[in-house]
Amino acid sequence: MNIGQSLANGATGRALLHLEAGNYPAALHALREATADGVSIAEGASLFHGAPAIAFVLATTDHPQLANARAITAQATATIARHRLKAAHRRIDRGEQPHYAEYDLIRGLTGFGVVLRRLGNHDTLRLILHYLVRLTEPLHELPGWWCHHGPHNDQPPLDGGHANLGMAHGIPGPLALLSLTLREGITVAGQTAAIGRICSWLDTWQQHLNGTTWWPQTLTRTELHHGKPAQQGPLRPSWCYGTPGIARAQQLAALALDDPERGRRSETAFASCVTDPAQTEQLVDRSLCHGTAGLAATARRITADARAPIPLPVVEQLHQNAPRATDEPHGLLEGTTGVELVGLSTTTAWDTCLLLA
Repeated sequence: MNIGQSLANGATGRALLHLEAGNYPAALHALREATADGVSIAEGASLFHGAPAIAFVLATTDHPQLANARAITAQATATIARHRLKAAHRRIDRGEQPHYAEYDLIRGLTGFGVVLRRLGNHDTLRLILHYLVRLTEPLHELPGWWCHHGPHNDQPPLDGGHANLGMAHGIPGPLALLSLTLREGITVAGQTAAIGRICSWLDTWQQHLNGTTWWPQTLTRTELHHGKPAQQGPLRPSWCYGTPGIARAQQLAALALDDPERGRRSETAFASCVTDPAQTEQLVDRSLCHGTAGLAATARRITADARAPIPLPVVEQLHQNAPRATDEPHGLLEGTTGVELVGLSTTTAWDTCLLLA
């Protein structure tokens, strides 16, 4: 796999940073590096790799020198998405449970929806929304997004599978995309009901401890049977897994459904996690994915839409004081590229790749 094509940790991510910063020559150099060995349209192509990743970055600029590349990668993204959609619908028709890579933000069809929304390809985007509606429908008395495998690729398969509640790999990602598009008038039949099903599930598994609101990262069949997660309390308040990402998805749903009470609860959950030292002390790096940069990016979006005050300065100070490792990688999700994007003075649409806007 050509790492340069990776939006997560390759030259593609650096190209996005340079375009957002207005440094076109540096962006062009990074894009040449990213595409030196071609652009992948293989099975592993996604929002964070290959043609869709390049298409997402190129949508940042209307420079005529990149017009042909924009058109080619946009078409490739739509073609791959339609191919993946056919496979996903066949899987549902067979009554089989998914792998989260089918639908998630990082590798799946939700991520394709992010790119297509950015490209303005609403026809193919609506096909993805239709699939996501089907994904929320119960399958064998389980949620349609219940995965047949365990939550960790480096561990043995989990008997009975699991449900994933992280923004990166779980159902909050589809919730955010369904909600964002509903607000924009990009709709399909059953979209509002699908949002409601996901919200009801998240409401069921919402937990409370010492004045904070939190959700488990994953759920097993055993936990589902007992109606209680094994996780004893909130873990780190990260974008990828944890209260911040879930709270933003819930807030977007509240805005889409015009549900101020849900919005209030989501904002309260977020505020309670960023003012809880027991949670914030678990953040040990500055990254977007699971560190303070991701928390800051999420806080800015939640604050902009909040009906009540959110302690944004607390989060900004936390990020500024985060330790800077000497061996910090250069990627977007887990390195300095993401940190620098958060540090830009302008707020643009780059964080749509995190489904924050």
